[in-house]
Amino acid sequence: MSASSLNRRRILSLWLPRLPIDRIQRFFGNVGLGRTNDPSIVVIKDSNALVIHALDEAAERLGLYVGQPLANARAMCPDLKVFDADAVADAKTISDIADWCDRFTPLVALDPPHGLFLDITGCAHLFGGEAALLPTLVRALDRQGFAVSAAIAGTSVCARTLTRQSSGTIVADGGEAAAISRFPVSALGAGEAISTGLRRAGLKTIGDVASRTPSEITARFGARFSTLLAHALGQGDAPINPRKPLPDYIVEKRFAEPIATDTMIAMTLSRLADTLIASMEKQGKGARRLEAAFFRTDGAVRAIMVETGRPVTQSKVVDRLFRERLDALADPLDPGFGFDMVRLSASRTEIVVQEQRDLDAHVHDNDELAALIDRIAARIGGKRVVVHLPEDTHIPECAVLAAPAQHHLAVAMQAEWPARTETEPPLRPLRLFDKPEPINVPFATVPDGPPHQFTWRRAQHAVVRVEGPERIAMEWWRQDGKQLTRDYFRIEDAEGLRFWIFRDGLYEGECFDRDGKPVPPGWYVHGLFA
Repeated sequence: MSASSLNRRRILSLWLPRLPIDRIQRFFGNVGLGRTNDPSIVVIKDSNALVIHALDEAAERLGLYVGQPLANARAMCPDLKVFDADAVADAKTISDIADWCDRFTPLVALDPPHGLFLDITGCAHLFGGEAALLPTLVRALDRQGFAVSAAIAGTSVCARTLTRQSSGTIVADGGEAAAISRFPVSALGAGEAISTGLRRAGLKTIGDVASRTPSEITARFGARFSTLLAHALGQGDAPINPRKPLPDYIVEKRFAEPIATDTMIAMTLSRLADTLIASMEKQGKGARRLEAAFFRTDGAVRAIMVETGRPVTQSKVVDRLFRERLDALADPLDPGFGFDMVRLSASRTEIVVQEQRDLDAHVHDNDELAALIDRIAARIGGKRVVVHLPEDTHIPECAVLAAPAQHHLAVAMQAEWPARTETEPPLRPLRLFDKPEPINVPFATVPDGPPHQFTWRRAQHAVVRVEGPERIAMEWWRQDGKQLTRDYFRIEDAEGLRFWIFRDGLYEGECFDRDGKPVPPGWYVHGLFA
């Protein structure tokens, strides 16, 4: 075998032709019952008429078919069970099946509407070879209540064609053309117009089309179909588009007897963490994003992810983070009848930079703070633990940026904030509102003076001391002139409360109604001083 053959991909194609009806029967707990006794169909609206979208074996034995009008189907079978199509639920189901297929390979792609591609290159030997992997996968899905067709070939197009025509076929590398030559041209899935055109030209099978030169096919039916045909015949292939990026490191544990206790789950994660860290340590890397996937025996998959602010190089840290995450789950991890596989993967890694940690106390403090942030983030979510960074703008509500602490801790510790003069009162309030709150000002000194009293939250405040105004013009190069100029005042009322208020707009300069007449500007409170 040549080196090029060894590098060829192997694609396993799955097709679930009865997915919509199988999903409904699973929902009602009648897996297998509808296939043998009660005929059931799923209908969809097409051209203002209800037609069959999917049907079970019982309905198919009665002569019903996909695309048949519902009225005709009811005439043939009055006791027919009819369900409405739900594309969203079908997509969720095929996505769940794709998650389950991750146990065989991390490269799983969707083949709409009811199919999947699995790149099993280099993976089949883990399951006894392709001849053992294919029936194992089909039987497992059948036990879950899904009718499935599967095939393996060197290209995705060839494997997909085989699932529609000859389920269970395994094509050796280089045998794609011979395997599909006898199939009708419609099996390529090129569309009804092209299939009809080929048949009218006397080309009824894929072999008939392949016997013509590529230039003839391209001139008559276009380059897109010519490329599709070449891929089906094994002459090159288009890459599949996996649902998830391939993790940098993966370790997993399979069980002959499913596990269900918290102790066994924690012990398994701890052992997997040791193996994962050891693998990364050989290449001088640490994990920044980790994901634990739990595969249940009934096909359900639960994934839990944790992130870290710094590359993790110790298995005990990984173990602690996942313990925190599992304890904080709003929806506890339900093992059902048990997990038969647990996988731990590092989807994001970084090269570890060695630092002097024996004598530098500052480094130790940073490590402890980063570890604390990671633990809190594992419990309540990384987006809820934030640090504040200064922004180069004079607009008060935009002068501070709240960023996730795990990813911006180092920047926050080096950030430079405006220095405060010790002998001067603070220029900005201790509490700044996210959104300025409107206040009612009956009268104020014109044109740029403060109010004498105002009403805020149904309480009236008499102004006794005022500092200002501090004029802040909006950034015209960003706001397109839509924001008005603000005059800020530091105000103290008769009860000693201190406010930061502003007038939004200038008198007879920026505030006009639709008719162009001047109107009083609005007043707002933006914060409270201590």
